[in-house]
Amino acid sequence: MNILVIYTHPNHRSLSYAFLQKVIEGSRENEHITEVQVLDLYEEGFDPALIFNENKRRRDMHIDPKLEKYREQIRSADKLVFVYPIWWGRPPAMLLGYIDQMFASNFAYRDNGKLLPEGLLKGKSAVCISTMKGPAFYLLYWLGNAHKILMRKALLQYVGIRKVKFFEFGSMESQKGRHEQKLKRVHRYFSAITR
Repeated sequence: MNILVIYTHPNHRSLSYAFLQKVIEGSRENEHITEVQVLDLYEEGFDPALIFNENKRRRDMHIDPKLEKYREQIRSADKLVFVYPIWWGRPPAMLLGYIDQMFASNFAYRDNGKLLPEGLLKGKSAVCISTMKGPAFYLLYWLGNAHKILMRKALLQYVGIRKVKFFEFGSMESQKGRHEQKLKRVHRYFSAITR
């Protein structure tokens, strides 16, 4: 199994970065995982802004040569792992800009005249590891589970990725946030997964 980790946080001393390290450590201990690629969107200097004009058309995003390296990373991955904080009830704009560009028509999905398109990334799975300042139940009860609906239904299932695992960690700025316990949980998961 090949894993692509898309890491989205500007600070390498953040808790998100600590979760990234646990993903990498656990994956390297797992005999079922052949390769772990890490795409650090901030370190990469990824430009999240969509630009369309007379020279750059939206319908051509799936063949944009500037994005080929990232398309190849997605193609070669069996599992996509997203590590990010939740800001304002959703992933950072940097990650959403990556999704806008990479999950393009004729690469991630194909219109087929039906209500839902054909997902071209079927067969892959995904894991979303997110942290937030507020309690975890805030997303579920106050925001109506908007984060999971966005990531699972509006994005991943739309492009054919049916198997999605979530780690939503709340109260992460609190001394009672049980950081070590949560870091170990992520490490355990990646050291043991078989698919």
